[in-house]
Amino acid sequence: MIEQYVLGLQEVDETQVAVVGGKGAHLGGLSRIEGIRVPGGFCVTTDAFRRIMAEAPSIDERLDQLSRVNPDDREAIRTLSAQIRRTIEGIALPGDLAAAITRALAQLGEQAAYAVRSSATAEDLPTASFAGQQDTYLNVVGSTAILQHVSRCWASLFTERAVTYRRRNGIDHRTVHMAVVVQQMVFPHAAGILFTADPVTGNRKVATVDAGFGLGEALVSGLANPDVFKVRHGEVVDRAIAAKQRAVQALPAGGTQEVAIASQEQEQPALTDAQVVRLVQLGRRIEAHFGRPQDIEWCLADDGFQIVQSRPITTLFPIPETGDQENHLYVSVGHQQMMTDPMKPLGLSVWQLTAMVPMHTAGGRLFVDVTRRLSSPASRAGLLDLVGRGDPLVRDALETVLDRDDFIPSLPDTGPGGPPAGGASAPTETDPAIVTELIERSRVSIAALERDIRTKTGPALFDFLLAAFEEHKTVLSDPLNLQAIMAGMEATWWLNDKLQEWLGEKNAADTLTLSAPDNVTSEMGLALLDVADVIRPQSEVVAFLQGVEGVEYVEYTAFLDELAKRAGGSEARDAIEAYLDRYGMRCVGEIDITRPRWRERPTTLVPVILDNVRNFEPGAAERRFEQGRQKAQKKEQDVLSRLRALPDGDRKADQAKRMIDQVRTFIGYREYPKYGIVSRYLVYKQALLKEAERLVQAGVLPEKEDIFFLTFQELHDVVRSNQVDDRLIQQRKDAFRSYHALTPPRVLTSDGEAVTGTYRRDDVPAGALTGLPVSAGTIEGRARVILDMAEADLEAGDILVTTFTDPSWSPLFVGIAGLVTEVGGLMTHGAVIAREYGLPAVVGVEQATRLIRDGQRIRVHGTDGYVEILL
Repeated sequence: MIEQYVLGLQEVDETQVAVVGGKGAHLGGLSRIEGIRVPGGFCVTTDAFRRIMAEAPSIDERLDQLSRVNPDDREAIRTLSAQIRRTIEGIALPGDLAAAITRALAQLGEQAAYAVRSSATAEDLPTASFAGQQDTYLNVVGSTAILQHVSRCWASLFTERAVTYRRRNGIDHRTVHMAVVVQQMVFPHAAGILFTADPVTGNRKVATVDAGFGLGEALVSGLANPDVFKVRHGEVVDRAIAAKQRAVQALPAGGTQEVAIASQEQEQPALTDAQVVRLVQLGRRIEAHFGRPQDIEWCLADDGFQIVQSRPITTLFPIPETGDQENHLYVSVGHQQMMTDPMKPLGLSVWQLTAMVPMHTAGGRLFVDVTRRLSSPASRAGLLDLVGRGDPLVRDALETVLDRDDFIPSLPDTGPGGPPAGGASAPTETDPAIVTELIERSRVSIAALERDIRTKTGPALFDFLLAAFEEHKTVLSDPLNLQAIMAGMEATWWLNDKLQEWLGEKNAADTLTLSAPDNVTSEMGLALLDVADVIRPQSEVVAFLQGVEGVEYVEYTAFLDELAKRAGGSEARDAIEAYLDRYGMRCVGEIDITRPRWRERPTTLVPVILDNVRNFEPGAAERRFEQGRQKAQKKEQDVLSRLRALPDGDRKADQAKRMIDQVRTFIGYREYPKYGIVSRYLVYKQALLKEAERLVQAGVLPEKEDIFFLTFQELHDVVRSNQVDDRLIQQRKDAFRSYHALTPPRVLTSDGEAVTGTYRRDDVPAGALTGLPVSAGTIEGRARVILDMAEADLEAGDILVTTFTDPSWSPLFVGIAGLVTEVGGLMTHGAVIAREYGLPAVVGVEQATRLIRDGQRIRVHGTDGYVEILL
């Protein structure tokens, strides 16, 4: 193969990232778009870079060291990367390579001014822009200077920031190569950046233009504030003209300098509205060519726009695909399910196949399209009321869109509004036998599933599972199941509303729900205290568990077998086994079937067990439950006696008593349907993994977990055909990795706009963090910011601060004094369990894990819904 050291921009396009890097490939693609002007130039290819790297074998050793360094060890990264840069800059360019570059310069004009720009093979990618990670040099004059700056660009692949960025994005340093773009310099009147989608809201129909005088370097470096224009449908809809005091201009002999802008020009717009609209038209053409929203660097010289860079905007949340041009409004499923992490394709598709309503995917998350329900006034009122009670931020976001009048069509009511979403009217009788019967129905159905699935393999398994999914939905949609769920919720709302009206007491139902019976999730937390009671007296078992952290057990049985070898280990193993038999299907993010269950990875529970051993006395579970029950009983007596003292008090007390009985009977069952769902999920998963093992043995798949990156239907096809698309699985893995960097919105429009609701409240102290009050009381303590349950290290009195808590987090709740989460609503699992345990809790606190630092002292106002940071 003949090495090519130089290629003209007109010779390359976006398919040649491996040859000319991301920037070079995009510039080549840009130069082919009709009507788009790109400054002339050429690329020094990655062949040249590889040849230079081969001249210094010592670099290999340092790259090995660099790959072993902790990404947080900034000093080691700084030292090693500086050594690599010095080595590269010290290598003399071989004669034939230097000659190829100078020949290309001669064709363009050797004494002209050039921009010399880094173009790595891992930049301007759809999933990682790498913006600003490598170096660019402006206004370089003369072949000697240009050759020197080409070497500097190669070396800049190993700046400290570039090395750290690659490590954090999981990119191997050896797989990235550097090309260099050499382009004729543009001396602009104005320059800046065009985003073809609003980078703040994500709206794809709103373009944003940042503009300043002189070279764009002034804006990129933060030297000057830009003028900002917003354009929608070919019209400037908003503008903010900055006072531009400084600019960067090119010097005649090379290099750049800062200059002051004359006072009479500082507040003049850098572009006219007509120029802004023209620029956005060019941007739309570029966006159409690359097939996704773009971040475009532009220059205006001699009244003509030249484009000097275009890269994908990687921070935008994707939009669900619908195949039509209609407006759609989506609500996040993850915020309702308390799991906003991305899900793998198999997890997404199984949840869709077992869900009660159609769901759409985007960015590894699930969304429900609520457009039709919001179009009709009657169903709109019911939906807004339901989501408003659960999460006021979602309601406010939906109302923000509805207030625009032009986004959601208004349709006539086709009939009565009907019950709220997911609801049938509550049963009139308060009969505990209803809950007993529902739990038994679910148990029998799951037992039949476990029995019948054992003999199913191959395509027959998938036919069986599709039928099982329908049974799954039949159990969930049982009218009695829906009535029991709604009974507890509606009684809770009634008590909170009426007791505040009659007694002036906020959130009284929170105390009345303490230690409610039949709550499988709160029982799960208390049951782990009983496991700790078995382990606490066994010093060898405790020591073994303390050494488990960081040890990988291939099979869960290996961990339990090792445990049993210790003195007292058999009893400990039996206690953990019994716990896993009842709760082993649970895990963090359990709505994603691909997540490792506790049954598969019981070491996840070890930190919580050890916290319980350390922080509690024997018999704590029974005491905690009984204390809660007595508090609820005392609260009931207090409320009823105060009501009877009011005018018409006997009637009010009788109504309240009926509702208290409803809450005590049904609110615990609120958690059971989810338990049934994840119980089924473990059965489905185990059967699918057996098929995956067969595919691995047949050489179809390298690893059984690869099935997680296929949808259920795709996996069905692979089992039938014994063929798989390896590239598709790799693409899915890359996409899944990129989705972790995206923040899913509560509400998303089909224009791509992430609509953020606000708490419209004036009762929160200045500086406090606003949220949703879900469990009454006020508590002060040390904040423990924990993002991974397996890394929990809690002391009595700590307040847990995290992104979300699904049911798997509830074992932590027994050891904390309060709870703060970024995601959640009044009836989501974390809120229900916080109330059952009597923990003051505030959920829906935006950016809580960033605004509250681990170890800070905070005060949680669970009754009023805000958090104060004390120190």
